[in-house]
Amino acid sequence: MYTPEIAPLADSLLWSSLVALLPLLTIFVTLGFLKWKAHWAGLAAVIVALIVAIFVYGMPVGLAGLSASQGFAFGLFPIMWIVITAIWLYELTVKSGHFEDLRLVINVISDDPRVQAILVAFCFGGLLEALAGFGAPVAITGVMLIAVGFTAMRAAVVVLVANTAPVAFGAIAIPIITAGNLTGIDYKEIGAMVGHQTPLLAAVVPLFLIFLVDGKRGLRQLWPLALVVGIVFGAAQFVSANYLSVEMTDIIASLMGLAAAVIMLQFWKPVGGQDALDKMADERSREKASAPDAGGAAAAVATSVDTKAAPMTGKRVFMALFPYLIVIVIFSGAKLIPVIDKWLASTDVKIPWPGLDGNIMTAAGELSTSTVYNFQWLSSPGTMLLASGIIVAIVYKMTAKDAVQVFVDNVVKMRFSILTVGLVLALAYVMNLSGQTITIGTWIAGTGALFAFLSPILGWLGTAVTGSDTSANALFATLQQTAATKAGIDPVLLVAANSSGGVVGKMISPQNLTIAATAVGLLGQEASIFRRVIWWSLGMLVVMCLLVGLQSTVLSWMVPGGA
Repeated sequence: MYTPEIAPLADSLLWSSLVALLPLLTIFVTLGFLKWKAHWAGLAAVIVALIVAIFVYGMPVGLAGLSASQGFAFGLFPIMWIVITAIWLYELTVKSGHFEDLRLVINVISDDPRVQAILVAFCFGGLLEALAGFGAPVAITGVMLIAVGFTAMRAAVVVLVANTAPVAFGAIAIPIITAGNLTGIDYKEIGAMVGHQTPLLAAVVPLFLIFLVDGKRGLRQLWPLALVVGIVFGAAQFVSANYLSVEMTDIIASLMGLAAAVIMLQFWKPVGGQDALDKMADERSREKASAPDAGGAAAAVATSVDTKAAPMTGKRVFMALFPYLIVIVIFSGAKLIPVIDKWLASTDVKIPWPGLDGNIMTAAGELSTSTVYNFQWLSSPGTMLLASGIIVAIVYKMTAKDAVQVFVDNVVKMRFSILTVGLVLALAYVMNLSGQTITIGTWIAGTGALFAFLSPILGWLGTAVTGSDTSANALFATLQQTAATKAGIDPVLLVAANSSGGVVGKMISPQNLTIAATAVGLLGQEASIFRRVIWWSLGMLVVMCLLVGLQSTVLSWMVPGGA
C-alpha cells in the first residue's frame, strides 16, 4: 500500500515542488527549446517522472510502472481512439471525392479565410467541443480549414487557439459536473461562476483568430464581425450557464455565434478577402516547396478550385456536409436524450487495474479511485465517430474493403502520434498517483489570499499535463475548495477558476499538440506548433488570473451571491 507524501524532500514543500516540476520542465524544454520529436520528449518526461516517483517519493518500482501502464492504456483508449476515428472520417471524404465540395460549400457563406476561421474553428469547433470534446474538435476543424486552403501550420495554430472558451462546458459540461461531484458543491453554482469568467475570453478569441490569419490588416478590416460573434457567443454562454442549462451552454453559444455571423454577413461585407486569399496561396506554395511530402490532410488540398467546373447542386451540398451533420445527429442523440445517455453509460466496463487497484492511497489517506480503468467501448466519442464513419462510407457508396484500408492506412500513418499521446498520459498518471501533481498544487495553494490570483494556474497546469479540463478538475477541484476556505474566499469562485484556467492550458498540452499535428499533416512538428501557441496560452492565463483575483476582491459583485 503506497501513500504519497506531500513534501517528501527534506520536509520542504518548496524543494519538493521544484523536484516535482522536473517532468513538466523536461517536456517543455525538449519540445520548446531542444525541438525534439514529441514522442521522444514524452518518453524523456516519463523517465524523469518515474525517477522522481521512485527515488524522491519512495513509490515502489512495480506500482510506478503500473501507473505508467494504466496511463498509456488510457491514452490509447479512449483518447487516441477518438482521434483515429475522427481522422478516418475525414479520410473517407477524401477517398470518396467529396472533400473538395466541402470547400465550395463553406465558400458559399464566405470565401474570406479570416471569416472561415471564425465560422469553422470557433463556432463549429465550439459545437463539436460541446458534443464530443477530447480532441475531436481540433482534429475535425483542422482538416476543414485545410479543405478551404489554409496552410497546415496556420490551420493547427488557429484551431488550437480557438479551442479555448468552449472547453469548460465541453462534452455536455463534464468538467464542471466532475468538479461538483468531487467538491459537493452544486455543479450549477460552479457553472454559473464559470459563466462569469470564460465569456470574457470568448468575446476576444475571434479577434485573436483574425490576427493569426491576417495580422493587423485583418484586425482593421474584420474587427466588427469578430466582436459581434465573440460577444454573442460570450453572452449566450453567460445566459445559458446562469439561467438556462449548464449542460447546453456550448451548444447554445456556438449556434448563436454562428447565426450572428451568418446574419451579419448578409448586411455587411468585409474588405480585403482577396488579399488574404493571395497571402494564403503564397504560404501554401512556400509550405509545399519546403515539405513536398508532408502527407496527411495537407496533401489533399488543391491550391485552387474552379467553382464553375460543376454546379453546386443541393445534393452535392448535402453530401459534402453529410459527415458533419451525421456527427451532430449521433452525438446529440447520445448526449441529450437521457434514456440513450444512461444506456450507453451502463455499457461501460470498469476494470480495476491489476496490481495497482487497492494499493494506492491519496495524499488525504483515502483509497484512490483513479486506479480503475473505465473501458467505454460503446459510450466513447470515438465509437460514435466510428458509427458515423460507417454510415458515411455506406452513403458515399464505398466498398467495405476501401473503408477498412483507409482505416488501416490511417493507423499506420498515426503510429508516432499514438505513441506520443500514450506516453503523455503515462506521464500524467505517474505524476498524479505518485503525488507529484498534488505537491505542486499544495505549494501554489499555500500563498493565502494571493492564491485567488494564482488559482487558475492549477487548472492550466492540470490541463497542460493531461490534455483534459475534466482531469484538471479531478486533480485540483478539492484542493481549490480547501485553499479557498482557509483563505476566506468563496470556494465556488476558485473551483470555477480551476476549470476556467484549464481552458487556456489545452492548446499547449502535448496530447492536443499531437492531435493537431496529426490532423493537418505536420507529424513530428509538434515543437514548432508549441512555440507558436505557448505565448497565446500564457497571455490568456495572465488575463484569467487577474480576472479571478479581482473577482475575489473589488469585483466580488461578479460572483453569484457575492457582495
